Formats: sequence, structure tokens, C-alpha cells
Amino acid sequence: MSYNDVESPSSLSKKEPAKQDHATKVSARLPLKWGGFFAFQAFISVAAGAFGAHALTSILDLKALGWWHTASQYLMYHALAGLVVVALSAYLSSAKSILLLLCIGNILFAGSLYVMALTGYTLLGAVTPLGGLCYLIAWGLLVLDFWRSSQQKS
Repeated sequence: MSYNDVESPSSLSKKEPAKQDHATKVSARLPLKWGGFFAFQAFISVAAGAFGAHALTSILDLKALGWWHTASQYLMYHALAGLVVVALSAYLSSAKSILLLLCIGNILFAGSLYVMALTGYTLLGAVTPLGGLCYLIAWGLLVLDFWRSSQQKS
């Protein structure tokens, strides 16, 4: 190891702002990644809805088609909610938690309904309410964030 391999304290202090800039850029990209993820979920909702309406009507019974339709609706509603939370993330203290809960809710709620519709495996119906619970907690956190923000401005 040579003298040039060791960083002086002055060179470390010069690198700190660069590290902070990098951290700021990474944290600024995080909402964009979540936005892309929720936009993809909206895409899946439209594709699955169209698939259900055109390709599955002759294959699935009415009950299974109802599950498919409900899954597509809730996936879209909560994908759009995720996009709204991403847009407001700078103002919401619970944004990351809300986004995570919406994502898990979409997987558990819509995912279980899609699989139930395709397979008839109704035991997955026990998973669906867990997704609904994730949705409710996410909406509750959003209510609290708005409430707290309105209280701070008064």
C-alpha cells in the first residue's frame, strides 16, 4: 500500500457531498420504480380483464368469471391508488408502507382470485381476505397521513 492509496481526511470530506447526491438520486428514483411497478399492475389488469371477457367466457362458469372480473377491478383500483401515492410520496410520511401494502394486497387479493378462477381451487379463498386487509390498512394509513397533514396546516 502506498501513500496515494490512503485517503486523506480532506479528500473524504470532498466525497461526502457526492455520496449525498447519489443517495438523493437513488431516493428520487424509488418513487419512479414504484410508479413503473403500479403502471405494470394496471397493464396486467387491462390485459387480464380483456382475456377474461373474450377468451374465458366459454371456458369458465359464471362464478369463476365473477372472481376473474372482481380480481381485474380491484387490481386496477389499487394500481391507480398506488400511482396516486407515488405522485404524492413527497408529502406522505407513510408512502413506502402504503405502497408495499397495496402491492401485497394486489398479489394476495387479485392473485388468489385469478388462481381460484382458473383452477377452481377454492381454498385460496382464505388468502383473499388477507389481501383485502392489506388494502384496508393502506387506505387507513393514507387517511392518517392526510389527516395529520391537515392538522399541521391549521
